[in-house]
Formats: sequence, structure tokens, C-alpha cells
Amino acid sequence: MPISPPQVSELVEKLVAEQGFDLEDVTVNRRDGQDELTIVVDRDGGSDLDVLADLSNRISEVLDAVPELAEGDPYVLEVTSPGVDRPLTLPRHWRRNAGRRVAVDVAAREGSEARSVTGRIGKLTGETVEIVINHRGRIAVESIPLDAVTTAVVQVDFSQPSVTELELCGLDADEIERRRARDRTQLNN
Repeated sequence: MPISPPQVSELVEKLVAEQGFDLEDVTVNRRDGQDELTIVVDRDGGSDLDVLADLSNRISEVLDAVPELAEGDPYVLEVTSPGVDRPLTLPRHWRRNAGRRVAVDVAAREGSEARSVTGRIGKLTGETVEIVINHRGRIAVESIPLDAVTTAVVQVDFSQPSVTELELCGLDADEIERRRARDRTQLNN
């Protein structure tokens, strides 16, 4: 595939934005003799498979109009949302994951050592994120400057957080009820 990820980004970025998404990543890999093009998109509120399938069809139309791609070998196109293992690197990543469990590595700063913090993503204010920590029923909130975060990854979490934790994360009553209803449904299936 004679096209690079930056070229693909340039081709699809406007379309992705028009559909209400942010273009998070583009990769081009060769696997088993075939090129694989992966486009990672995200938006506030997430998306379902039907929306991603529609976006994939629209992106495919744009790419198929490019002579180098249309005339070259066939390629596999995957349009996906960020996986749970994607690091949080931008403020919008933190905002979109409010209330989710996260493991954060914090760099050493003047007066403190490097450390790891695990808790729920709370409010994002300016250049600081709050992490809501529940240690055996005792809830605390720690503010961490985003520029002190060396790595942060959302964790797979099977526990159901308390309403208090979710309120401290900045979620409103409707969002808390929606998440709790979803969790109850998943437990019953």
C-alpha cells in the first residue's frame, strides 16, 4: 500500500469530524501478504457498531477514490473505537472516561516521589484531573496535574461503584442511573 498513515489521516479527517468523531489514530500494517488499514475514532458518548459500520462505509468510499488505493492490491479496512488498553494522553480522553477505573503512574515532582494511583476518573479542570479512590469504603479524591502523568490506562472493572463515587467523579444523576442499569443488565445476562 503506497500510502502512509499521515496521508490517510489527511484524506479522512474532515469526513470523520463531520460525523461527530475525533480521529485518534491511523495505522497501516502488512499482515499475511495483505495491507491492513486501521482507523481509530472516538466521540463523546461513545458509539455503537451500526454507527461505526456506517462511518467505515463512508471512509471506504473516500479511500477507494484515491488512485493509488483503487488500482493497488486490495486492503482490509478496520474502523474502530479505542480499546480499553489505549493510554489516556489527551484531556478529551480523560473526560470521555469519567467514572471509569484507571491506573495512573505519576512522575516524581518536587517534594514527592514517583507513584502509582488506582481509582476512578473524576473531574477534569484545566490541567488537573481528580482521581476518586475507594480504599475499603473510605473515599478520597486526589488531584493530579496532567503533566505529571507518565502513563494512564483504563482498567477492566467488574465492580459496581457506589453512587457517592460516581457523584465525586462529576457524573449527573441521569448518567449514574444509566450506568447502574447497564451494570444490572450485564449481571443478569
